[in-house]
Amino acid sequence: MQLIAHYTVKDYAGFKAAFDADAEDRAHNSLSLLQLWRESGTSAWALFSIGDAQAARAYLDGGAGAFNSQAGVTATSFHVVETA
Repeated sequence: MQLIAHYTVKDYAGFKAAFDADAEDRAHNSLSLLQLWRESGTSAWALFSIGDAQAARAYLDGGAGAFNSQAGVTATSFHVVETA
């Protein structure tokens, strides 16, 4: 199971620094980064592998809010997908 995340951010450089610093917290919540793409100075996409869907969802619904605030995230969208 994978998660595709889209982040709209104020500034990509600030987002990237906070994103890198948040790696351990994401890992503790069952999200392993597979790829990060920069679409523009205000948009990024990430692909994560999910180890435990319940833990990942709990993080996205709660703890990720602190990350979003620190990283200058203004909007997010998350899509859980499985290989067909």
